Amino acid sequence: MNFENLQQDESKKTPQYETGTIKIGSYQLESGEKLDSVELAYERAGRRGKPVIVVCHALTGNQYAVGTEENPGWWSGLIGAGGIIDTNEYDVITFNVLGGCSGSTGPAGSKQGRRYGSDFPLVSVRDMVHTQYKALTQMGISSVKAVIGGSLGGMQAFEWSISYPDFADTIVILAAAPELSDYGIAFNSIAIQSIVCDPQFQEGQYPEGTQLKGLEIARMVGMVTYRSDAMYNGRFQREIKTPQEGSSSAQYQVESYLLYQGEKLARRFDPNSYLRLLHAMNSHDIGRGRGGWKEALRKVKAKTLFISFSGDLLYPGERLREASDLLYSYHQSALYNHVDTKFGHDGFLAEYSKWSFPIKEALSAKSKEVAL
Repeated sequence: MNFENLQQDESKKTPQYETGTIKIGSYQLESGEKLDSVELAYERAGRRGKPVIVVCHALTGNQYAVGTEENPGWWSGLIGAGGIIDTNEYDVITFNVLGGCSGSTGPAGSKQGRRYGSDFPLVSVRDMVHTQYKALTQMGISSVKAVIGGSLGGMQAFEWSISYPDFADTIVILAAAPELSDYGIAFNSIAIQSIVCDPQFQEGQYPEGTQLKGLEIARMVGMVTYRSDAMYNGRFQREIKTPQEGSSSAQYQVESYLLYQGEKLARRFDPNSYLRLLHAMNSHDIGRGRGGWKEALRKVKAKTLFISFSGDLLYPGERLREASDLLYSYHQSALYNHVDTKFGHDGFLAEYSKWSFPIKEALSAKSKEVAL
């Protein structure tokens, strides 16, 4: 064995951390519009040659699911060396979705030296999955151990199970549904209107770096739906914040919290990108063009784990239980777990000890290592 091969073998034994972008060329969107040049930003953490796990992020997430010791990722409590998803045992890949604003092709990017802005076309969850599939193919990956995601990430996991039924051994779907409900669309519509009606929005052609009040309000609306009433009432208890010097009006702590969350997101997220992702969520329906979502589930071949959370206004557990029961009736392997939590929809980002064990069990089946 020569020295180069020895180095390659040693690299498979040591967890690696890598971020970057991968170009996949032109792509025709589900809408029929075409993007001439698409690239996806990604994070890759784990050991090369080990079973691959694809992680899909939620609405305001990004590719940094694992992160570093200095900057932990949004799922670092679940994924890492020695974690439930152990990067000593798996090769974990997360993409920033098409239409996102963390390095992937989206409204904040440019075409021929000009920022897309509002000219960037609408994308769908299917478009997100198809472009990720192309990126994985370019990485030399033809199959994976699992695809896992929550919320918008769960929508992607649903779509992976239908569009590429032979690609993943296991699908894990948290806090999502086969289609977004009218209730969910209603909240998203309020968020959309708060952005587009902001005078500074300028029909989507706002100057780069503009922090829109409309986006802050959209985030505030979202935050109300992400947590349960028990969480809000227990945390804030109608406490009033001490008025700032020179101010004559008091403010409830819950108001201060929502304002802070809105301002925090608006500093880092592109408004046009937020709009594209909301529209993608609204259009999510695995049954579109497939005879309805119940019929579409007949295409699923992977072992599937569904996890729902109490107090989730957007994705009540009943629909995931129904999907699990339906798959079981189709003689497919499906498990359903409901988690009792005060975090509501955001349960998939907290209290990992309550719901991580079923994931570890679902991943426990032996997989062949792949040669990369």
